[in-house]
Amino acid sequence: MSKVDILFLNNKDMETLGVGDMPAAIHDVERAYMLVEQGNVITPGKLPMRWGKTAEDENVYGRINAMPGYLGGEYDMAGIKWIGSGPMNYKKGLPRASVTVILNDPDTKLPVCIADGTEASAKRTGASGGVAMKLLSKADTSVMTICGAGAQGRTQLEAALIVRPGIQKVYVYDIRLESSQRFVEESSAKYPHVEFIAVAEPKQAVEESDIVVCVTLANDPFIQADWLKKGTLLLNLADFEVTYDCVKKADKIVVDNWETIKHRMISTVALMWKDGIIKDTDIDAQLGEILMETKKGRENDEEIIYFNAVGTGILDLAVTTRCYRKALKEGVGTKLAYWE
Repeated sequence: MSKVDILFLNNKDMETLGVGDMPAAIHDVERAYMLVEQGNVITPGKLPMRWGKTAEDENVYGRINAMPGYLGGEYDMAGIKWIGSGPMNYKKGLPRASVTVILNDPDTKLPVCIADGTEASAKRTGASGGVAMKLLSKADTSVMTICGAGAQGRTQLEAALIVRPGIQKVYVYDIRLESSQRFVEESSAKYPHVEFIAVAEPKQAVEESDIVVCVTLANDPFIQADWLKKGTLLLNLADFEVTYDCVKKADKIVVDNWETIKHRMISTVALMWKDGIIKDTDIDAQLGEILMETKKGRENDEEIIYFNAVGTGILDLAVTTRCYRKALKEGVGTKLAYWE
């Protein structure tokens, strides 16, 4: 029997291979969304393993998610994302999320790579928001609010400034004001051309903003519909962060993958579907449909657009596959004997 090697890529290897390249991640995410619409993926769905009995428990005790998939096209790779989320890890000086990605040859089904996927996960989630902002926000967007001053807030900001370089002011809100202040201090040094302001309450910031990004652990909605001005893009990228009325007020409802959102059942629009308030037909488009030009994105500067994403493993596979192929060319990583 032939010997089989598996390539191990740790976090430093992944950095060397460009996992932190946000424009490349945006390209990977766009291609993955388009391959979904072309029917060239397999997405069995996300399997959450939760601690506790309620959504509130999950936001304290955490979860581990398994996200398998296959991505065709130029990627032609199968695999799985295995992500642990420990909301209280910050008390131990540890990252909230830890990710391992296993890539499998779609022909032999044998594993070919084990990679640290923590940065890939962060970047592809930021990239998803970036794609939504590119397609759904006003071209002249200048003011943004970020709710949630963690790692995801930072990657959403990075993507936003790539797709909407005209952003001049960013408000930052977090239930821990010290986290917002730290975010502002770091971001001001990194992006000196942008004004950053930490706020103790989100209302005034949201009322002024063209883009509102929510990446929090909220169990109760804190964004109100009457705060949203005409032309706002509201991104609900985590849990139950915005009221039902925010979605009702929107002129368009756009998602990354509607079936996955319903399966995950934690975001505002999913809960509204569960309660029978909205139907499948109320979803105006998935991002892939807009990228494929079979559905419309923003059509004028007056539209209020609500966007929700929960993500799928194929996004991580796209980013990790790009890094894996580069590793093979450049001799990066550690080869291990998987089968001898």
